Amino acid sequence: MTQQQLAEKVGVTRQAIVAIEKGKYSPSLELAFRIASVFSKPLEEFFSYQPELKTAK
Repeated sequence: MTQQQLAEKVGVTRQAIVAIEKGKYSPSLELAFRIASVFSKPLEEFFSYQPELKTAK
């Protein structure tokens, strides 16, 4: 499946899919579920949460 095809299925632009793949954009929970649903996979197979480490000042 192309990025464009996935974008059309989940209702976003291809650029949004590219940004998600590159880690430049975190999708909403709803969008994350739609992406997982397209592939009939659990959400955890596509996304995980890793909090940013904050450095002490």
